[in-house]
Amino acid sequence: MDRNFSPWAYWRLLQDRTPDPPPVPDDPAAALGWAAEVRTRLAGLIGADPEPVDPQLELGGPIEEPHGSRRRVVFDSEAGMSVPAWLVEPAAPRPGAPALLVLHGHGLDKDGVCGVGPGPFGTLDYGRRLAAEGFTVLAPDLRGFGERTDGMLPAPPAAAGPVAGTASPAGADDIVEGILRHQADCGWDLVCALLAGTTPMARNLWDLRRSLDVLGTIAPGNPERFGVVGWSYGAALAVLLAAVDDRVAAAVASGFVSSWRAAHRVPWNLCGRQVLPGLLGDLEHRDVAALVAPRALLVESAQDDLLAPADEAERTVAEIRRAYGLLGADPAVVEHDVVPGGHDWDGRSVVAFLDDHLTG
Repeated sequence: MDRNFSPWAYWRLLQDRTPDPPPVPDDPAAALGWAAEVRTRLAGLIGADPEPVDPQLELGGPIEEPHGSRRRVVFDSEAGMSVPAWLVEPAAPRPGAPALLVLHGHGLDKDGVCGVGPGPFGTLDYGRRLAAEGFTVLAPDLRGFGERTDGMLPAPPAAAGPVAGTASPAGADDIVEGILRHQADCGWDLVCALLAGTTPMARNLWDLRRSLDVLGTIAPGNPERFGVVGWSYGAALAVLLAAVDDRVAAAVASGFVSSWRAAHRVPWNLCGRQVLPGLLGDLEHRDVAALVAPRALLVESAQDDLLAPADEAERTVAEIRRAYGLLGADPAVVEHDVVPGGHDWDGRSVVAFLDDHLTG
């Protein structure tokens, strides 16, 4: 008799026995009903929203930079929680003064995506790069990162470098150290959230919806039409935000879209801040992304990305395009750019995509 004592093996076996969520029906009328059911299931996994509060918005003075100016923004998203962010205003705005909510990846922060500090930033200062291209950028710290880190863990060894995907080199031991530290911090955050009946991802999503409120009051363009851009964990939140908030006219997701099933097969890939309860068998990347229709979605995948495999992404994007068509939307507004490299930001198609769907 075969017996198993491993929790990780148990979860893998359970995953193997769990069927995929229902596919999109071939009939357009039935597809609309399917999308309504997906929206209801997603709302159930996200759970109840906090009570809205007055944001008590604070806007700091301008810090001049080569591409424009940067201001510190702080606002309240709910009782007992404030959000710090950088607002980067371009010196030469693009037509229509388009504004973007730019989201950092796991283990990073608003400083990194805005190129603040000594660096090096590699390719991950995409907020600064987009501001230099003429987009107004609001880049908040997600809960648990940047200024919103609790600092409960002891300081890492001095030699420890960034986790995979960042610019600075790090040895294998340093990468493992970084992963374990973040997993411990994210796990404790999940424990606290579950005891309160929610999840860190749901609360981050709430903060981002309130970030759009703030962006609508301080950005010069259309207060009801924004882009959202994210990499890795930030890309996951970008897709979720676009799915639940129609103010997002165009979403860019780099290094995320594949499937939760594929992501779960990579040890340590997901953490306590990156999941909603019951996703496997209930919702997939395809399902959530289909709720973005008829609005535009750019998926960026790297050929050698082990965390969001490009081949899985290609299958998922094909399913998303099929869903768009059945829902009466144009499948061509779902773009997929497969780029060289590993789990990193490339961004070569982002400016043209945002021009097509935000400017003018």
